[in-house]
Amino acid sequence: MIYSNNCRVNIPCGYSLFLSADFEGNKNSMIKSRLYSRIFILLFLSAYIILVDANADEAEDLAKQTQNPVADLISLPFQNNTNFNLGPNNRTQNILNIQPVVPFNLSEKWNLITRTIAPIIYQPDITSNSGDEFGLGDINMTLFLSPSKPGKLIWGVGPIVQFPTATDETLGTDKWAAGPSVVILTMPGNWVLGFLANNIWSFAGDSDKPDVNQFLLQYFVNYNFNGGWYLVSSPINTANWEADNGNTWTIPIGGGGGKLIRLGPLPVNIQTQAFYNVEKPDFGPKWQLRAQMQFLFPKR
Repeated sequence: MIYSNNCRVNIPCGYSLFLSADFEGNKNSMIKSRLYSRIFILLFLSAYIILVDANADEAEDLAKQTQNPVADLISLPFQNNTNFNLGPNNRTQNILNIQPVVPFNLSEKWNLITRTIAPIIYQPDITSNSGDEFGLGDINMTLFLSPSKPGKLIWGVGPIVQFPTATDETLGTDKWAAGPSVVILTMPGNWVLGFLANNIWSFAGDSDKPDVNQFLLQYFVNYNFNGGWYLVSSPINTANWEADNGNTWTIPIGGGGGKLIRLGPLPVNIQTQAFYNVEKPDFGPKWQLRAQMQFLFPKR
């Protein structure tokens, strides 16, 4: 969920001014932008060639677990988000989110689910045709307390903390931030339906940088077929409450599909989605392509 206005998952990061560059710099930045996204897409597509389908029943069960943010399942997702048509020069931004999920069994009744997001960002200068920055953005971690044996309604609640880990000021906020987070879902039949929401406020950091007050809402609608195939829509809606009127919300619509497959004995969840932003800040992207490869480590 990294975007921005503070680089939280799915959103354009800190818009900053760069010094002007010559034509050669513009050419190099375009090559780098395409290279970062194409390397991930090539790795993603190669999975279809080298992987063997998982057992149909197990694949369907694991696919539904991957769609549950508080499942008792260790996983390591690599989620690549390419944002197109940023700013007046139609630049392209790329964010690779490394998102390990590690659950802990606190007792027979309660689990603690840790979800971390570390964004690797290619950030172009949206005010010109050249110039860019590449590096680590602000890492955030969510701790969900969730029942280990939930009923029809599955839920988790806990804090989210954002750390000022960005390697460049254009890639983060230079602020410590925290707030509450909640997830609620249900799994009737082949469906997985729910939402995840949080809001963070800055409480420390560089006093010369703008305060952070950001809201995130991700609803998810999944329909599962036999053999681990599924359809999905899980856009990330964000609001920057510190922004001017008209630049507060980013609201995407769209969806895609995925499949649970195997790399030898290792289950892997692969997925693609595309979104169009019906509401966005002035310099925000018009649309986004998301590709994800999630390695799963189910308990034996």
